[in-house]
Amino acid sequence: MADPSSYRPKPGQIPDSPGVYRFRDEHRRVIYVGKAKSLRQRLANYFQDVATLHPRTATMVTTAASVEWTVVSTEVEALQLEYTWIKEYDPRFNVKYRDDKSYPYLAVTLNEDFPRVQVMRGAKKKGVRYFGPYGHAWAIRETVDLMLRVFPVRTCSAGVLRNHQQKGRPCLLGYIGKCSAPCVGRVTPEEHRELAEEFCDFMAGRTGTYIRRLEKEMMAASEEMEFEKAARLRDDIEALKRAMEKNAVVLADATDADLIAVAEDELEAAVQIFHVRGGRVRGQRGWVTDKVEAVDTAGLVEHALQQLYGEERGDAVPKEVLVPALPEDSDAVSLWLSDRRGSHVSLRIPQRGDKKDLMETVQRNAVHALALHKTKRASDLTTRSRALEEIAGALGLDTAPLRIECFDVSHLQGEDVVASMVVFEDGLARKSEYRRFQIKGFEGQDDVRSMHEVITRRFKRYLAEKDRTGEWIGDDAPEDDGRPKRFAYPPQLVVVDGGQPQVAAARRALDDLGIDDVAVCGLAKRLEEVWLPNDDDPVVLPRSSEGLYLLQRVRDTAHDFAIRYQRSKRTKRLRTSPLDAVPGLGDARKQALIKHFGSVKRLKQATIDQICEVPGMGRKTAESVVVALAQAAPAAPAVNTATGEIIEENDGGSRK
Repeated sequence: MADPSSYRPKPGQIPDSPGVYRFRDEHRRVIYVGKAKSLRQRLANYFQDVATLHPRTATMVTTAASVEWTVVSTEVEALQLEYTWIKEYDPRFNVKYRDDKSYPYLAVTLNEDFPRVQVMRGAKKKGVRYFGPYGHAWAIRETVDLMLRVFPVRTCSAGVLRNHQQKGRPCLLGYIGKCSAPCVGRVTPEEHRELAEEFCDFMAGRTGTYIRRLEKEMMAASEEMEFEKAARLRDDIEALKRAMEKNAVVLADATDADLIAVAEDELEAAVQIFHVRGGRVRGQRGWVTDKVEAVDTAGLVEHALQQLYGEERGDAVPKEVLVPALPEDSDAVSLWLSDRRGSHVSLRIPQRGDKKDLMETVQRNAVHALALHKTKRASDLTTRSRALEEIAGALGLDTAPLRIECFDVSHLQGEDVVASMVVFEDGLARKSEYRRFQIKGFEGQDDVRSMHEVITRRFKRYLAEKDRTGEWIGDDAPEDDGRPKRFAYPPQLVVVDGGQPQVAAARRALDDLGIDDVAVCGLAKRLEEVWLPNDDDPVVLPRSSEGLYLLQRVRDTAHDFAIRYQRSKRTKRLRTSPLDAVPGLGDARKQALIKHFGSVKRLKQATIDQICEVPGMGRKTAESVVVALAQAAPAAPAVNTATGEIIEENDGGSRK
């Protein structure tokens, strides 16, 4: 492991100008390529104290043995050179997207004397026009079969073409009118190429011209009593319309755009792209990547743009590219895209309307793709076994933790404090074992105290079930259906969402109950560090570790479960809020008030001027809020009609 100070350039050596830099390891292999507006400022960031760097960046600079740079004139040139070097060197610390599957394209081989329409996969070739990618090859073949009625372009292979040229007679498609039969000279090479170019224009979205032309020809044939020709043209028009229906209309105008969405977590990211041509979704593709370097959404978008358009030219680059976040050098990226297209390309974030709605659809696809990728990864038995063994080794456990329980606390500014418990057995989620808790003993943002209470309650139930003689002890109460909550199975490992303070609270709760055979660790979100009780330094698992991946999935599941429960409680509270009595106050402004003040209780203590500070609140509405809250009576307690006793809400967990 190298010391970055050993190869740090001397002060004044690095120019203060745009450029591209390369880090090399001791074997002179390029391990990272980056670009910068100012090489001096960017490279200075890598030579800080290693302890202050992001773990992935620290790994990169300690793996490297030298750094070199190349000065360029503009940011656009830097972007182009960075892409070229990434393709050439394939650096291990750069973001690398990989297709989540092999997508088929509809290709037209314009580089041949008689262009051919076919399904193609793999690397793109020069002189071939591509449309797609499509989700399934059969969808391409159906579309082509419909369009060959109007554009009878060759679809046979080169060998079949030569065979029929020698025989002097066409194939079956030539006899039934779905091929113009250039093999036997029915059309000249120029006429056949014109057919292929018209086919490409239609697929590119310029459909209205051909539909209108065929309709005019049909009407003219009908007026001249050529009804067979008119019927054939009518069928051609219907075939083209059916081919157009294969792609859903998503935008009202004839928009050519690519929409890019990103779903990510701390370790991985999924990118989804929708290709819209002529207002219709003509193709879709997706990538998944490991986040080897510390990169945000804007950085992921920039890398995706480089991979998507690095080899493209002309119309393959659309007029408009819609993204969830603009790259850091968005102007330079836009100029780079415009240079590749040959005309201006708009790079922007959609704000409203149909494009924003479609972007939300693309985003949902990205989220689903990331979840599907994780599911496939988690479903492999060998991978799960390796993950459990890695966790046991990293935490110093005697055996692999076959049952893992993870706890997370959630609240909104100290209100509606809840907690979740999720269970993974043999690396798989056991949803029937999930539990959720209400925490009512205190108010405030004290996650440590909340974690101590939740762990205590969970394991008190375990001890009660272990020594159970038919009666529950402590604060354990039966559920509404009369069946007790079951916490009979102890985990080998307890994971808490948090760092050293939360881990210490969990360990203290177990010690107070006399439980010493359950291991405890915490997973901190920011740097994905694993904390152990009484350790001043965290355990840092390798980024590629299956054990870290499993711990992260367990932690994220507990976090999502807690968030859903907390939101459901907040929604119920808002629905029964005294704010409902304020005329003209909708849900959006109710939520804005609660978010601003933290609770209805604090809102009651606010003045009219303080309420007016909330965005969207006028003085008249603020006065109505104050009056409504002043007139609101405290809610009456629920009473058991049979016994007359006040019913206290159970603060224990409940089944999902």
